[in-house]
Amino acid sequence: MKILLTGANGYIGMRLLPQLLEMGHEIVCAVRDETRLSVDKEIRSQIQVIEIDFLEEPKENVVPQDIDAAYFLIHSMSSSTQDFDDMEAKTAENFNKYVSQTKIKQVVYLSGIVNDENLSKHLQSRKNVEDILYQGDFNLTVLRAGIIVGSGSSSFEIIRDLCEKLPVMITPKWVLTKTQPIAIRDVIAFLTGVLGNEKTYNDSFDIAGPNVLTYKEMLHKYAEVRGFKNWIWTVPIMTPKLSSYWLYFVTSTSYKLALNLVDSMKIEVVAKDTRLQDILGITPHTYKEAIDLAFKKIEQNLVVSSWKDSMISGRFVENLEKHIQVPKYGILKDYKQLKISNPEEVLERIWSIGGETGWYYGNWLWKIRGFMDKLSGGVGLRRGRTHANKIFAGDSLDFWRVLLADKKAKRLLLFAEMKLPGEAWLEFKIDDDNILHQTATFRPRGLRGRLYWYSIVPFHYFIFGGMIKNIAHQKN
Repeated sequence: MKILLTGANGYIGMRLLPQLLEMGHEIVCAVRDETRLSVDKEIRSQIQVIEIDFLEEPKENVVPQDIDAAYFLIHSMSSSTQDFDDMEAKTAENFNKYVSQTKIKQVVYLSGIVNDENLSKHLQSRKNVEDILYQGDFNLTVLRAGIIVGSGSSSFEIIRDLCEKLPVMITPKWVLTKTQPIAIRDVIAFLTGVLGNEKTYNDSFDIAGPNVLTYKEMLHKYAEVRGFKNWIWTVPIMTPKLSSYWLYFVTSTSYKLALNLVDSMKIEVVAKDTRLQDILGITPHTYKEAIDLAFKKIEQNLVVSSWKDSMISGRFVENLEKHIQVPKYGILKDYKQLKISNPEEVLERIWSIGGETGWYYGNWLWKIRGFMDKLSGGVGLRRGRTHANKIFAGDSLDFWRVLLADKKAKRLLLFAEMKLPGEAWLEFKIDDDNILHQTATFRPRGLRGRLYWYSIVPFHYFIFGGMIKNIAHQKN
């Protein structure tokens, strides 16, 4: 089958893509920015990529007419706290217009469980999108999922942060809300299982794991799997806004996502039917099994995708190409270079920078800078990196965003997502003479930007000087 995969660079899309290819399907990936489709060369050679912004008025002849099916995996919850529902509705309407130009037979939409009478704004938006898609000229299959648990999922990473960092917690009363989590591999099994299955046409199905748990029980069971104990007390006085700040400062989530999550966590997300399990013959994993499977992927450095690599995990919302050309005028710069003897080893160290590896010099200073950024409403350092030694354009890297990662050209270019009175780039490049070039570029915004730069010049002397020396000469 020829399949249109929207949201191809998202958490679910990145997991689904290799599975569809393995099944022998022809895949057309629809992304807003082709430069940030984070797949390796082998997968890239097997797919077709088209650029579509579903918030803009549809254009003709963009989607191939011979599409057989499509996955609608586009969500806007993390990008706004106000109008994400309008954005999601607009996206669904434009999607219908695009595929109306094709011979499509089926669309599969991954939504959320909407069985509670009083839905949150987030879940109501998902239901509205479902209603809009049902108006399309195709057979719609809707999968309404519970909380998704897997390596790199936002839910898993939030639970992980809370449990690993806070063995004793004073929590809001919404931790007593019931939910029904589902393992990411079960979500993928359901998504692939319904493809072309006429028994699932024009119907909506709940998909969830076998355990109905409160968020408090989920935190306790996570600790059990990890082999430690935690203590949790609930209080009724923590407001939604205060709860959002609590999640934002303790976990790696963005404030916008935290605010929308807290709004949804007050609503029970429990499945009411298991019809699809019977139709497809799928037995979902338990919550504890899902946690265990997630850590097996993490320990083997096999995390396929992470919500933190989404553009909406930071402040970067524009196309990467707009920032790849580092400015030459009106800028302030810290430039250093060193002759190196083994460019391949140095390149591997560059490709491993950030995350658990750190920044090769003064990591405690980087952590202080990350903490200050978090206090000012920035992303901080908690996003880390998804892969230990692989980097793709568009990936998050602590409080940087990868603009360019060209190993063949021996060049890595990062753009700062921390709160700054200006714009900042950090570049590493090895030339043909085996000289390592390290350049920090800052384009200040007014007098405040220049004062900021000159106030940290003394720190740059030690941090950037030590960093290039350790990258160039550090022994593995």
